[in-house]
Amino acid sequence: MTLSTNYKAAAFMALAMSGFIINDVIVKTLSDEINAGQVMFVRGLMMVTLLAALIIYKKQRITVRQATSVPMLLRVNLEAMATTFFLIGFSNLPVANASAIMQSLPLVVTLGAFLFLNEPVGWRRVSAILIGFAGVLIIIRPGLDGFNIYSLVMLVVVVLAAGRDIVTRMLDKDISPFYVSLLAAAAVTLLGAALIVPFGGWQPMTVKTLSTLIIAAGFLFVGYHFIVLAMRDGDIATVAPFRYAALLWAILLGYLIFDDLPDFWTIIGSIIVVGSGLYAIFREHQRNRSVQAISKSATQIPGGRGT
Repeated sequence: MTLSTNYKAAAFMALAMSGFIINDVIVKTLSDEINAGQVMFVRGLMMVTLLAALIIYKKQRITVRQATSVPMLLRVNLEAMATTFFLIGFSNLPVANASAIMQSLPLVVTLGAFLFLNEPVGWRRVSAILIGFAGVLIIIRPGLDGFNIYSLVMLVVVVLAAGRDIVTRMLDKDISPFYVSLLAAAAVTLLGAALIVPFGGWQPMTVKTLSTLIIAAGFLFVGYHFIVLAMRDGDIATVAPFRYAALLWAILLGYLIFDDLPDFWTIIGSIIVVGSGLYAIFREHQRNRSVQAISKSATQIPGGRGT
């Protein structure tokens, strides 16, 4: 893989993170006007339309077996539930705090892959996971004055999103990532429709509100599209650290739009979480290099695999 390809993929990841966080912030500005169910339904319809148009343009196909497989059904349900809890938590927390908690996602995915996929995790990465969780506890401060119950909601989101990412590894490799996004968007839309009444009922939308949701959907589409390009084209160890660009965007937009700045303990906790995540990524990269080196050596030895 060329250096320029990795640079491009890293830029795609940073762009994807900006798309996701800008979408989140835009939706947060509407939390006093329409409920989370209505947001999920209206924005979901827009996403389904965009993704369907892209799939038709690319002439991609999916079989009924692929669309109704257990991993796919589990994934779309986890996506829908994660979106619901995310909108609830994100609407009631400072942007930086919510985003900082979400940065623990790679650590939880690593732990989940070890528990459910039997992927090897050495003591160094286990230590990084534990330290990262300590950072999360510093951010949410359970039992102290700075504690907010919605911080626990965001932790639920992390668990659901980690489950979604782990299940994604079980999907048929031939399935287009745009179909995966389309089915997830459809599930979110249907759940949103079901939650409109329980969450307070349908609220009339002004042209401004609808336009804002259209813009949010556009940024969400940017996030979906460029994260696919980043993960498809780039080396994961190079690209993954750029996920943390979301936290920088969150701090900046939280200050500019909501006049929120993270407090001292949130900053300390965020540094610990991000540092732990970066170290875990580094250790994974080192392990993969070692495995590749051993494999390469084996193919060069007479009688080894590949000879």
